[in-house]
Amino acid sequence: MSPVTRLGLIEDDDRIRRSLATALVERGYEVFPAATGLAGLQGLIDDKPDAVVLDLGLPDVDGFELIKMIRAVSRVPIIAATARDDEGEIVRTLNAGADDYVVKPFSADQLDARLQAVLRRVLPDQKATISVGGLLIDSSSRVASLDGQTLDLTRKEFDFLCYLARQPGRVITKRELLAAVWDQPLGGADKTVDVHLSWLRKKLGESAASPRYLHVMRGAGVKLVDPDAR
Repeated sequence: MSPVTRLGLIEDDDRIRRSLATALVERGYEVFPAATGLAGLQGLIDDKPDAVVLDLGLPDVDGFELIKMIRAVSRVPIIAATARDDEGEIVRTLNAGADDYVVKPFSADQLDARLQAVLRRVLPDQKATISVGGLLIDSSSRVASLDGQTLDLTRKEFDFLCYLARQPGRVITKRELLAAVWDQPLGGADKTVDVHLSWLRKKLGESAASPRYLHVMRGAGVKLVDPDAR
């Protein structure tokens, strides 16, 4: 993380916004607060933050729509704050383009940890290029290709694929994936892994019924293999 991380904070509740902003400044962030979604979107363009935290319950624009609007102009990491922790809400948040989420009420320490985890994952990785069959993954440029064709991956999809590819043939549990890719060391919603696995499969041109690279070992976990080596 850079010495001073610039953070966009979009929250309409004055008390929560001021309290969080103060706590995050104390933790070394430069915070750009906004009380509405449109003001936050303009701030993203003007201030160019390193990450954005936004409340899904905004007064002027639906939080999910705001995430999509941000994604149309930026790849900035997004952490969504939601009052609901049900599976549907979480999946919808990830589908909209968020990198992570926190469930209200949450502490500044929890948010800080989430931010640091997301920012660690977007820093360039200087390790060697990974090759598994027709897959080629350059972790420094964060570009992956299959049989010479560049894959259009989200940040989380790339992290997921890269983690599996670093350990080809090894069955990796969902708990380990949640800890390594989503920084949820105590576990989380298995659906998070399942949803991203489904997205990856589509982009690799395979399916659960006809897997090539991505194989689920029921009750054990997920592994990535070279389909030509079996």
